[in-house]
Amino acid sequence: MSNHLFDAVSSAAPDLDAPFLETLDGRRWSYGDLFDGSARLAATLAALGVVPGDRVAVQVEKSPEALLLYVACLRAGAVFLPLNVAYTPTELDYFVGDAEPRLLVASPAAAAALRPVAHRHGARLETLDAKGGGSLMALVAEHGVPSFDNIDRGPDDLAAILYTSGTTGRSKGAMLTHDNLLSNALTLKDFWRFTPADRLIHALPIFHTHGLFVATNTILASGASMLFLPRFDAGEVLSLMDRATAMMGVPTFYVRLAQHPGLTPEATAGMRLFVSGSAPLLAETHRAFEEKSGHKILERYGMTETNMITSNPYDGDRVAGAVGLPLPGITVRVTDPETKAIVGAGEVGMIEVRGPNVFKGYWRMPEKTQAEFREDGFFVTGDLGKIDARGYVTIVGRDKDLVISGGYNVYPKEVEAEIDELEGVVESAVIGVAHADFGEAVTAVVVKAEGASVSERGVLAALDGRLARFKQPKRVLFVDELPRNTMGKVQKAALRQRYADLYQPAKVG
Repeated sequence: MSNHLFDAVSSAAPDLDAPFLETLDGRRWSYGDLFDGSARLAATLAALGVVPGDRVAVQVEKSPEALLLYVACLRAGAVFLPLNVAYTPTELDYFVGDAEPRLLVASPAAAAALRPVAHRHGARLETLDAKGGGSLMALVAEHGVPSFDNIDRGPDDLAAILYTSGTTGRSKGAMLTHDNLLSNALTLKDFWRFTPADRLIHALPIFHTHGLFVATNTILASGASMLFLPRFDAGEVLSLMDRATAMMGVPTFYVRLAQHPGLTPEATAGMRLFVSGSAPLLAETHRAFEEKSGHKILERYGMTETNMITSNPYDGDRVAGAVGLPLPGITVRVTDPETKAIVGAGEVGMIEVRGPNVFKGYWRMPEKTQAEFREDGFFVTGDLGKIDARGYVTIVGRDKDLVISGGYNVYPKEVEAEIDELEGVVESAVIGVAHADFGEAVTAVVVKAEGASVSERGVLAALDGRLARFKQPKRVLFVDELPRNTMGKVQKAALRQRYADLYQPAKVG
């Protein structure tokens, strides 16, 4: 039978003995092991009553077996639903209730807390630990067989559901098809020049688009291999670079590497590619990494709903602060949020995208799905950005992060870029905070370098004349670090909540 995504993976494997994955403790999997192990897991899923279209929810620590479970779901026709390991049982209750999975796979330590959740929503609970143990693998030993008749799955059949963060309401399940995932993996393989000779340092989580689909699917589509780390550690990553050719990471990875004394041109001599995404990469980090390593980081842009949309070129200008050009087969445009008309080069507006990578819609939310798509098929990303005359895309912020102060639109990234250039500033986040006179007041939250003598007055003085008056912050606040999610994105909603009363009149008791 034809199984759209798995057939492509299996045909890309150089041979069954070719390396696929290696862990820090020396465990190794060949492509033959991947196919054998995923067949056994797929047979086990079928024995547990999982039928095509059923969801399999997975909240486990990172392990090779968790990747094999993802591949097994593809082969069994199930819909893979990875969940952030930081989610609490209360949060899991929503996801399990919404997705109604046939099976919930959890870490053994969480099993007791999640058993009532699974029971309440009619899901079977099994466990899988970071070393490949747990009740699921015990069932594999009982039911698994080394061959499996793959379930017929076409390009438009669902392969996965990934829930968005839900910062503007309850989380939405993005439905990703076999071709959404495969088309993007094949595009990235070609665009980033991956071959079976490549070995990727994989230090990302695998409950997220970046680590699961961008990294893993691109490796599978190219028949390459991975050094599979449980988490990021700068020293460990540097020690592996003489055995690797590429790395994908979030900006925090590159900040830590640039601060490490071991980052040198000699240490990175065998590496050909460093990719960054999931959050904006500061121009300062871009420069510092290149100065110490001799390599220019390649920044790209994507979303849960679309996988990758743009990328700086493999050959050509990798522009710091820009996320590159639309990937082959993908169309990007920028429109006026009010009129929906396409704006000119260099003008800021709403980023919209169309292509085979764009998701099928939101799980059980037809009205929300319809609202996020234009009549001509373009998906409204919610990101504000611009496209320059050369076609390079720059993101200036999320639509919800736009600050409207005194009737004027203020794009946070424009202000942040000016603040981040100041001596002694590590990074900044600009938010809008309720203000009686202005509606919202532009407010800067700044992290300064250790020992730096940066002050609120100094920042405001430096910005005077560099930004229009309406863009200049009313206040500059200093913090030790900015709040971030697991992928390194600054959580501006948390900052807005923290400083919600900043401009309110002091209460007289």
